[in-house]
Amino acid sequence: MANLKEALGANELTDKKSGLYRALVAEFLGTLLLNFFGCGSVITGNVVAISLAFGLTVASAIQGIGHVSGGHINPAVTFGLMVIGKVPVIRGLLYVILQCIGAIAGSGILRALSPNRMEHALGVVSLSPGIDPIQGFGIEFFLAFILVLVVCGACDAAKPDSKGIAPLIIGLSVSVGHIIGVPRTGAGMNPARSFGSAVVMGLFKDHWVYWVGPIFGGMAAGLIYAFVIGPAKEPQESSNRVYTVAATDEKELQSLTSKKKDNPA
Repeated sequence: MANLKEALGANELTDKKSGLYRALVAEFLGTLLLNFFGCGSVITGNVVAISLAFGLTVASAIQGIGHVSGGHINPAVTFGLMVIGKVPVIRGLLYVILQCIGAIAGSGILRALSPNRMEHALGVVSLSPGIDPIQGFGIEFFLAFILVLVVCGACDAAKPDSKGIAPLIIGLSVSVGHIIGVPRTGAGMNPARSFGSAVVMGLFKDHWVYWVGPIFGGMAAGLIYAFVIGPAKEPQESSNRVYTVAATDEKELQSLTSKKKDNPA
């Protein structure tokens, strides 16, 4: 029962030290910024510009809120980490809710600040001509797969050297995904981001693709990283024994020296 409660994370709802509510605000703000800046770039019509805008916005948001909530700003990331036990279930579900609300807010602000002539390009995702829903599912699956795989690798606790550049690495994986996805599915890659645009513009055609594909891709990547590839290993004990032994020998030498001073021959 204790393990179940820990997995659910119900205690975080009342534990002020958990920082849950600050994290929820951070996730809300992160997805708001993502939809505002990322979707705002769609008007350029340039795949590279759009890809960089989304990637750099993600990197910036993670840098700003990562220390508070982990900087998920994407239900695919949240589900990917939740399925391998890195995020409690209740926290994960609350993250997704606040991510969706933040995305709606970001797209709503973007629409309010855009002229009517731009409403056709405010980031609503749709399948390109010739792409059927199953193909779209496959594209969205792999877009989220690479993202969550990179998140797991960049944030692996046994790889402290990558911690400082993790936001940029994750952002670049988002850019790569958009370069591939924009011409095919519009590159949802993020259910909350897709949902926010769809709600504000009232367009939900084939919307299931942008939820099921990324979430399944994120969970698959998390499981593969955790149980197939395996997380990075901590330095082996043998590599530390030399220093441990050396430290012990030094202490013994000091002890012997002090004894000789106390009892000179």
